[in-house]
Amino acid sequence: MVVMSNKFFESIGGAPAYSMVAVAVKGSVGDAVGGAASRRALRWTVENLLPNVDRLVLVHVMPTVTTIPSPSGSKIPVEELEESVVSMYKRDLRKEYEQVFVPFKKLCGSSKIETLLMEHDDPAKALLKYVSDSEVECLVLGSCSSSFLTRKKGQEMPLRVLREAPETCEIYVICKDRILTKSTNQLSPDSSSSFRIPQGAEAYTETFSRTRSDRTGLSASSMSSSGRKHSRRPASLPHSNPVSRVFSDAQSSTDIGLVDDEHTRSVIRHSIVSGNKMQLNPGANIKTPKSDVKSEVAQLRKEVETTLSMYKQACEELVHKQTQVKSLSSECIKETRRVITALEKEEMLRKAAAEEKEKHLKAVKEVQEAKSMLAKEFCDRQLAELSALKQSIEKQKVIDQLFLKDGRYRKYTKEEIAAATDNFSSRKIIGEGGYGKVYKCSLDHTPVALKVLKPDSIEKKEEFLREISVLSQLRHPHVVLLLGACPDNGCLVYEYMENGSLDAHISPKKGKPSLSWFIRFRIIYETACGLAFLHNSKPEPIVHRDLKPGNILLDRNFVSKIGDVGLAKLMSEESPDSVTVYRNSIIAGTLYYMDPEYQRTGTIRPKSDLYAFGIIILQLLTARHPNGLLFCVEDAVKRGCFGDMLDGSVRDWPMAEVEELARIAIKCSQLKCRDRPDLDTQVLPALKRILESANERLKREQDNVRPPSHYYCPILKEIMEDPYIAADGFTYEGRAIRAWIQHNQNVSPVTKHRLKHCDLTPNHTLKSAIQEWRSRSRLDLSTTLGSF
Repeated sequence: MVVMSNKFFESIGGAPAYSMVAVAVKGSVGDAVGGAASRRALRWTVENLLPNVDRLVLVHVMPTVTTIPSPSGSKIPVEELEESVVSMYKRDLRKEYEQVFVPFKKLCGSSKIETLLMEHDDPAKALLKYVSDSEVECLVLGSCSSSFLTRKKGQEMPLRVLREAPETCEIYVICKDRILTKSTNQLSPDSSSSFRIPQGAEAYTETFSRTRSDRTGLSASSMSSSGRKHSRRPASLPHSNPVSRVFSDAQSSTDIGLVDDEHTRSVIRHSIVSGNKMQLNPGANIKTPKSDVKSEVAQLRKEVETTLSMYKQACEELVHKQTQVKSLSSECIKETRRVITALEKEEMLRKAAAEEKEKHLKAVKEVQEAKSMLAKEFCDRQLAELSALKQSIEKQKVIDQLFLKDGRYRKYTKEEIAAATDNFSSRKIIGEGGYGKVYKCSLDHTPVALKVLKPDSIEKKEEFLREISVLSQLRHPHVVLLLGACPDNGCLVYEYMENGSLDAHISPKKGKPSLSWFIRFRIIYETACGLAFLHNSKPEPIVHRDLKPGNILLDRNFVSKIGDVGLAKLMSEESPDSVTVYRNSIIAGTLYYMDPEYQRTGTIRPKSDLYAFGIIILQLLTARHPNGLLFCVEDAVKRGCFGDMLDGSVRDWPMAEVEELARIAIKCSQLKCRDRPDLDTQVLPALKRILESANERLKREQDNVRPPSHYYCPILKEIMEDPYIAADGFTYEGRAIRAWIQHNQNVSPVTKHRLKHCDLTPNHTLKSAIQEWRSRSRLDLSTTLGSF
C-alpha cells in the first residue's frame, strides 16, 4: 500500500495512459447529487486520468433482490413468486437504479462515459470479480474516511478492494486529504518526485514498531504480520520522509493514536535527523544527528488534526442522532394528538348515532301516518289512471291517423319487408346500430339499407314517430336520405351507401387501400356542411348527439353523408353558449366522442356536435384510436412534431393545410362549449379555404402526372382494374389473362414460353395504387364547394 499526495501526477509530469478505467460510484435512488466520496473520486479521475483514457466506465453495485414488497406492506420471497413477476420487478428496479449515474454523468460532461449496473450483496466482492473478469486496467474508488486506515473492527469496502485486487489492475482510493494506491508504476525509482529510503530508515521503522508493540501488549503473531507488511513495501515514497513512514507503519500495526513514550520519541527524532541527512547526502553514514524539532512538531500537529477531524465527525453524527430523536419525539406527539382526535370524533359519532336513532323512531311514526294516508289516496289514483288511459288511447288514435296520412315517404307493408330480407335472414345483415339491426336488400329494384328497430324501441311509438318525422324533412346532399318506412314492425328504409362507414376506412383491413389525403379533406368539409344543415333546421335546430366515424357513410364516389339521425332530438329551447344550464335529458352517444359538458350537466346544444367533429378530424389525420388522442395532438403541435403523428399510409400530406386542420380540430374539441368556434362563421369558411388550396395543389400535380406503364395490361393495353400475377411473373388484367390461358394453351403473352402452372395471384399493391390514381384523377370539387 502506498500513500500519495493529491498532486502526485503533476510532480511526475502527467498521468499514465489507460485503455479502460472504471470508477465505483455510490448513491441512492432519487439522489440528485450522488455520494460525496464518489463525486470526489470521479472528479479526481476526470482531472488526472480522463485525458489519457480510451474508455471510462461508471460502476454501481445494487443489492440482490431476494424479496418483493406486496400491496399490504409485507415482503414476499422471490422463490414463492412467478418468474415473470420477479423479472418485471427486477427490470423496474434496475431502471430506478440507473438514475444513480445521472448526477455523475453531469459532473463528468463527456460523451465517452459508459455505465455498468451489477447486482450483488457484497459490493467489494462484486468489484473484485468485475476487475478479474474484465479488461479494466485501473479502478478508482472514493473513501469517506479522512485517514486511509479505519479504527473500526475490520476494513471498509475500498480498503478491502485495495488489499485483495489482482496485480493486473491498478487501484486508487481517493480520500479527503490523500490517495492510496496499490500501483507500482507511478512510484518507480526513476521518478523525480520519489524519495529513496535507505536501509537505516527501515531499521528505525522496525525498531519503532517493536517498541510500540511492547507497550501495547501485542502478540508475536502481530509482530510477524507487521514484518510482512514491511517486506511488501515499495522502495520509494513520493514527497515523504522516514518519519511519515514510521507513523504509517505504527498506525497499521496497532490501535494507539499518539506516541507518548520517551524512548519512542528518541527513535522518531533519530529517524527525522537520519531522513534529513539522507536528503542532503544520500551516501553519508547514518549516525545520531541533531534532532529536527520542526519536523516532529509538524507530524504531531498532523496527527492532532486527524484526531480533531475524527472528533468533529463523531460530533456531527451525535447531532444527527439527536435530530432523529427529536423527530421521533415530535412524531409520537403528533400520533398522540391523532389518537385523542380520533377518540373525540368517536364520541361525537356516538352522540350523532343517538340523535339519528331518535330521528329514526320519529320517522317510523311518520311512515305509519303516511301509510294510512296512502290507503285513502289509492282509490283516487286508480280513478286518475283510468282517466289517463282513456286520454292516451284517444291520443294514439289521432297520431296513427296522422302517420298514415303522411305522404312525404313511401310506406311498406310487412310482407314487402319480409320478402326483401328473406324473412330477416342473417346473411343480409350488414351492421347493427343503436336501435337495431341493419339489412342490405332491394326494394322497388333499388338497393337499400333497412334498419329494423329493437322491440323495446317499437313499443316507444312516439319516439319512433318523432324519428320518422325528423328524417322525412331532411333533404341534403350530405345527410342520408330516408326512402320509406314500415310502421307495422318499426322499419326504416334508407339509401344504400356502397363504401360503408368511415370507421372502416380510418383503420382499413389488410389489403384494403387507405383514403388519400384529398378525400379525407373533402370528407371533413362535407361532414361540416351536413352538421351546419342540421343545426340550422327550422323551426328548431337538430342536434345529432352521436356523431362518430361509424355514423358517417360513404357512397361509391366516397361522398360522405351523415347517418343515424335517429338519436337526434328537437331542441325546444336553445341555451346560450356562454351559460351552463341544467336540463333533464337522457345521456346518449359514444363515450370518446361525447361532449364532456354534456356528460357532466346533461345540457344539449348544437356545439355539442362540434366536440365529436374535432375528434373525427384528428382521427382522419392520424388514423389513431380516439382515447387520449386530443392530448397527444395538442402536445405534438406545441412541440412542432405533429408530422410524426400523421397516418403513415399517406406519404404526400400537405403540411400547411394539415397543421391548420389540427388547430381547428383542437379548437372544436375544447372542454367547454363557449370556448368552441362557431360552425357557420368560423369553421366552415376555414375548411372551404383549405379545400380550395388543396384542390389547386392537386390539379397542379395531376397536370404533371401520367399513369405509369406498369398500370397497363400487356394484353388489353388498358389500365388494369383487377390485376393478377401469372406464372411468368408479369401482371395482367384478371379477365384478360384467364381468357388468354383458356384459348392459348398456357402460353405466356409476353415471353411466348409455356407457363409452369395456371395459378393466378391477385396483386393488391398494384390495385391499391391504381385506385388511388383513379380517385385523384376523377376528383371534382365544384359540386362539393357549392353544396352549402
